[in-house]
Amino acid sequence: MKKNFVSNSSASIRMFNNGFMESLSKVKYYVPLIVYVPVIAYLFYKSFAETDISVINFVSWFILGLAIWTITEYFLHRFVFHFEPDVEWGKKIHFVFHGVHHDYPNDANRLVMPPSASIPMALGFYFLFDWLLPDTKVYPFFSGFMIGYLFYDMVHYALHHANFKSGFWKRLKHHHMLHHYSDSSKGYGVSWTFWDNIFHSNFDKK
Repeated sequence: MKKNFVSNSSASIRMFNNGFMESLSKVKYYVPLIVYVPVIAYLFYKSFAETDISVINFVSWFILGLAIWTITEYFLHRFVFHFEPDVEWGKKIHFVFHGVHHDYPNDANRLVMPPSASIPMALGFYFLFDWLLPDTKVYPFFSGFMIGYLFYDMVHYALHHANFKSGFWKRLKHHHMLHHYSDSSKGYGVSWTFWDNIFHSNFDKK
């Protein structure tokens, strides 16, 4: 397949002439934790303090939300982040959202989703699930969904900057590095590779 430019250094690139817009495109890896852990704690509180949900029921909806995140992660990465329009303005949008990460995969400030993008997306998902789910079940469901998202962000950062020696994490890193350096049309799962096997987008095992 055609090989595109990939930087092997920790270098970055400026994407916006406007300084404020440029600052919104960069974020330290721990910022999503600061933003969303209090939100998840509040959802826990709402689940138990304002409803009569049982622990078993809470855990069931929580696990369902976590599971839905895994397939959401896969579809976002495959069909949204890797959608490359033919028009010039569409190519620019693609580069801002994901293309820059493939050109500069070791840029530490562009490895987790900045709040300027993740907050509107999280709100959109919250209102969608609130509309779809039974009354108040969005609280445990969305807490599981958001923990899945935080796990994805932290894992993504670690895959690029941690040196795993063996086991599951080394295999997961190998999977993601193949996506970056071998074939970006495969290996869309980042924190979980299950859906790559289901949808036949995994790498051939040799």
